[in-house]
Amino acid sequence: MAIFEINRGRRSYGRKHFINEFIRVSEVRLIDDKGQNVGVIPTREALKIAQDRELDLVLISEKANPPIAKILQYTKFLYEERKKQASTKAKSAKSDTKEFIFGPNIGDGDLQTRVERTEGFLEEGHRVKMCVKLSGRQREHPEIGMEKLNKAVRLLSYIARVEEEPKIKGNLITVMFVKK
Repeated sequence: MAIFEINRGRRSYGRKHFINEFIRVSEVRLIDDKGQNVGVIPTREALKIAQDRELDLVLISEKANPPIAKILQYTKFLYEERKKQASTKAKSAKSDTKEFIFGPNIGDGDLQTRVERTEGFLEEGHRVKMCVKLSGRQREHPEIGMEKLNKAVRLLSYIARVEEEPKIKGNLITVMFVKK
């Protein structure tokens, strides 16, 4: 089973789309280059229509009954698909969650640095999770860690709202911030 992709004038085989003579079904639901539904026709006839228009016949949905094929310029189609994937990737990267982990004995200057970094991340549109990690005897006094997180909440209150209230999960006390 050969799957064909045009790659700068050369043939390369990879999992993309079945095109032209590589389509191995007897009939397809054809959508022409203007986006109109032509109907269910034999694959050979659809291929002839595509060749008359000097375009490619591309199998878009092979699992449909009957499979859906479209007449289009394949290289342009691949370009637009890559553009969509790139924009989707850029949008998904924007909603990252940044995380700061520190101990309950963090100094005021270090906490201020984390708060300033958090402000920057919030301005970029990220969510920020702050965690206080308790170890050993520190677990007996979680109020010290809560005190540090409450101080961070107060310092960030003008720019951020608390999405998840501070809560203790095992040896971590976490709070989640999002931009107002």
